[in-house]
Amino acid sequence: MIQFKKTSIGIALCVMTAMPATAAQTIKAVVIDGYPEKSMWVHEFSNFFIPEVEKRLASTGNYEMQWQESYGGSIVKPKGVLEGVKLGLGDIGIVTTIFHSSKLPSQALAAVTPFISDDARVVAKAVDEIAKEFPTMQKEFAKQKQVYLATGVVLNTYQLYSKKQVNRAADLEGSKVAGAGMNLRYIEGIDGAAGVRGGLTDFYNMLSTGLVDHAMLWPEAAKTFKIAEVGPYMLETDFGAVNSKTVTVNSSFWKKLPDEVKDVLQEVALEYRDHVANIAMERAAESRDAYVAAGGTIVEMSAEDKKQWADSMPNIALEWAQTLDKAGEPGSEMLKAYIAKLEAAGAVPTRDWTAGL
Repeated sequence: MIQFKKTSIGIALCVMTAMPATAAQTIKAVVIDGYPEKSMWVHEFSNFFIPEVEKRLASTGNYEMQWQESYGGSIVKPKGVLEGVKLGLGDIGIVTTIFHSSKLPSQALAAVTPFISDDARVVAKAVDEIAKEFPTMQKEFAKQKQVYLATGVVLNTYQLYSKKQVNRAADLEGSKVAGAGMNLRYIEGIDGAAGVRGGLTDFYNMLSTGLVDHAMLWPEAAKTFKIAEVGPYMLETDFGAVNSKTVTVNSSFWKKLPDEVKDVLQEVALEYRDHVANIAMERAAESRDAYVAAGGTIVEMSAEDKKQWADSMPNIALEWAQTLDKAGEPGSEMLKAYIAKLEAAGAVPTRDWTAGL
């Protein structure tokens, strides 16, 4: 009897050992961005976000992701990510929010407050906190059938790149300036200056063909897209860092995800936010040096000329806040809270954008 029990236990142990462990559930996800993989934020999504998600899911072994990464126009163009995620062409997207001022007006918060901070880390954190503390930003994405995960700040500051040297705002009179959204309003106080909307991938050709005389972009992008060849003068305007990317998830896809996967995506999105902002800051000086090495000339702009430029602009921050207020959203409170966060981090506004509230 004793021998029988030993044999039975031995057989049972052998059977248990032979049984395969429960297989992890595979979740397929299509990630889209219209920009090419060489773009810093896309590259870091592939090399930081995705590996981090996989590592954390592997720690429990319950789920694994099967990714389809579709960048550079393979599914959508740069301006088509918001619509692509809404339609389910992508499950996760990196939305360039500056293209969608009418659908995502609250995302322009940093763009309507130039000349305050060129620290991508501070701006990214402040905007993301505003998105969590006020419902407005998340509600706007919900209307587009998307769940907001985190803000992305991929530039330390917009600068002005030109075919001929300029030193101040007045030197832009009668010229054409390329921009990608709200920053086109920065030239509204300059006589005869006309803004021309374009995307980052368009700026090289716009300058080389003479469609525009100047373009507003940031040093890391200028290096990546070889802007020194067509815009050999950079005016150090220091317009500041802006949030221009948001990681979102299709709402229907999100609802089907297990809570464990949702938690991991949200955690990693915040780390991706800070990771990308840190890279933007690290590459800023290097990119300036690369621009000069490629034949570019950097022109310093005085503090007085920066203030004169800021004061010449319409108060676009006030307009932004009041427009949201009229729509029933706390625009004025968001604006004051955001600037307070920047000031608490050490930023000193060149102009008081809250004047009149």
